[in-house]
Amino acid sequence: MDATTAPHRIPPEMPQYGEANHIFELMQNMLEQLLIHQPKDPILFMISHLQRDNNNVPKIVILGPPASGKTTIAMWLCKHLNSNLLTVENLIAREFSSLAAGARRHYQNVTGWILDGIPETREQALMIQTLGITPRHVIVLSSPDTVLIERNLGKRIDPQTGEIYHTTFGWPPEAEIQNRLVVPEGISELETARKLLEYHRNIIGILPAYPKILKVISADQPCMDVFYQALTYAQTSHRSNAPFTPRVLLCGPVGSGKRLQAALLAQKYGLVNVHCGQLLKEAVADKSKVGELIQPYFQKKMAVPDSIIMKVLGQRLSQQDSVQKGWVLHGFPRDLDQAHMLHSLGHQPSRVFFLNVPLDSIIERLTLRRMDPVTGERYHLMYKPPPTVEIQARLLQHPKDTKEQVKLKMDLFYRHSSDLEEFYRQAIAINGDQDPYTVFEYIESGIINPLPRKVP
Repeated sequence: MDATTAPHRIPPEMPQYGEANHIFELMQNMLEQLLIHQPKDPILFMISHLQRDNNNVPKIVILGPPASGKTTIAMWLCKHLNSNLLTVENLIAREFSSLAAGARRHYQNVTGWILDGIPETREQALMIQTLGITPRHVIVLSSPDTVLIERNLGKRIDPQTGEIYHTTFGWPPEAEIQNRLVVPEGISELETARKLLEYHRNIIGILPAYPKILKVISADQPCMDVFYQALTYAQTSHRSNAPFTPRVLLCGPVGSGKRLQAALLAQKYGLVNVHCGQLLKEAVADKSKVGELIQPYFQKKMAVPDSIIMKVLGQRLSQQDSVQKGWVLHGFPRDLDQAHMLHSLGHQPSRVFFLNVPLDSIIERLTLRRMDPVTGERYHLMYKPPPTVEIQARLLQHPKDTKEQVKLKMDLFYRHSSDLEEFYRQAIAINGDQDPYTVFEYIESGIINPLPRKVP
């Protein structure tokens, strides 16, 4: 680009393509792998790397004290995620003895892996990093020592099959198996306490090696609950350092708080606040050519045609500040046809939120609104009552705030909401019937964090 023409007009499609295809993360990961493996032919290496789809393969480390169930959770995750289980036994002898290039190639070609109980010390953690083994998720199982000692003391093993049982949680019903079970070595209370002490000494040096990718899960709960929490975390994406231009769409019935949330987002993140109804009013007030087309519909209190709305909205979303800063749109689209029209113009939102509020709460919010015709001050009979009886006596209700009008608008919204939810499949539903700043925190979290991946 010619620097003399700055500021450059960046087509909306460019950042949208980069975000949709994770171009920043792709380049970052490729550079990381080049520095780790240092191949003789970087071009062939990068081609091979791109063909393997390394961004979606599981790379998980599971840590925890003895008897925390980490091996069971690791095996279940491997089966569910179709990954390789790597343990101390099959790694220490082969890989940790040297930093051979063969070890690097081994992990480079693995489609996905889960390390069970590794690293055990900070030295192992650093050695794993030098091998180029970089996990994306680290799960640490935690439980009180008293619970872990009790678990270990109840362990029994079948010497014929190697199956592990427990006197409390998993006792075999067959008398023949019960009679041949033996107590495994190294599970006495004294031995378990010694292992726990060694674990607690080492873990404080391991955790700092994995900042921002670590999650602690309580192991003092049913094993399936632990597994599903671990699986959910393993399938989440971490926050990216990629440049991100939010394009936010707020959907919800009248009175759900879309306008307030849009204002909060615009204030905190500098987004362009795009209210479709306000855009039409501004076009009329400016006496523009489009405004002249809108004026007759306003005078007759008729709906403005979608083609005119899209012309005004498309111009606003294509302006430089909207492309550079991002935008938050509310009041449009109201139905599936409008959603398709917005999509056809290339203005796809990166985040969509549906604010769900019950009818009773909407009626309470809107039908109790009043305005003082003398001062123009707005009141709410429940949340912001007038200070004097004199003011209360002269308050007026806007015709659109009557119970009948509110129900009519609610019915109109929910007539099309299911189609919009189907169109925006990655939309995030939020309970809008709570404190506005709590709602804002949920919206903010949904914008900052990557969209969750669907659990198979």
